[in-house]
Amino acid sequence: MQIEHLTLFIRIAVTHNISMAGNELGLSPAVASAHINKLESALGVRLIHRTTRKVSLTEEGKAFLPHAEDVIASVEAARASVGAGSFSPRGTLRVAAPASFGRMHLVPIMADFLTQYPDLKVDLKLSDTIVDLVEGGFDIAIRNSELKDSTLIARKLAPDHRILCASPAYITQNGQPSSPQDLKNHKCISLIGLENWGFHTDEGQTLIKTTGNFRTDNGEAIRDACINGLGITINSKWSVYKHLKSGNLVQVLPDYPLVSDTAIWALYPSSRLLAPKVRAFIDYLAQHFVNASQWED
Repeated sequence: MQIEHLTLFIRIAVTHNISMAGNELGLSPAVASAHINKLESALGVRLIHRTTRKVSLTEEGKAFLPHAEDVIASVEAARASVGAGSFSPRGTLRVAAPASFGRMHLVPIMADFLTQYPDLKVDLKLSDTIVDLVEGGFDIAIRNSELKDSTLIARKLAPDHRILCASPAYITQNGQPSSPQDLKNHKCISLIGLENWGFHTDEGQTLIKTTGNFRTDNGEAIRDACINGLGITINSKWSVYKHLKSGNLVQVLPDYPLVSDTAIWALYPSSRLLAPKVRAFIDYLAQHFVNASQWED
């Protein structure tokens, strides 16, 4: 199995045309076709369906494609490590991220990122469920929880400062709590399963079991419910900073910080050779979130 054959196969998957893909790599149609035949023979499976007008990937071809891309990315990383070849990232970058953070802070920057790296494609999975990077085939995961898997590398991207919020209308109707204990007399909106809120007080840490008539499993839904006056909730500054500035939300109990040690992290499998597509995305995010201090203003 040769690198040139894998590179050709990847380009065929993009162009759906053997001649066009071969031409991009300086190969005649006959030579390109011969390379694919050799690759299929080496694997013992048919990778593409051939017609007179175009080609398409077989099920085996679709399954093989991400592995071929990973091999090429590793080869490029190896060459780049010694200053050889092109460092231009290419292939498909698979990213997993929390739903709310991804929609608010990753999707808006994709146009600029992909303009800088036109040979890249991004598959973005948005879910609040923790995914297994290796099992799920992801290159990078964005998380706001601590790293528990020692086989992963973590790079801090931005702070994740969490505060209590309420709408002005809710405060007008129900009053302003003056201590964490007062929350027992308020409607509290919580993430399902996270009804116990911890606070730093002069007497040490205090844990409050909150109650309310609305819970959800989505951070944006909690924020929006809070804006609509359903109660008091915990939210990340990166989620509510614009609403605090506009006055749609106000901070509650600012003198009692929450017990929280969170940040936004980029996690990726440990490897001596980091694929160019992974390095490019991590460096881009790190540069972009340098200005994350705007969340704290």
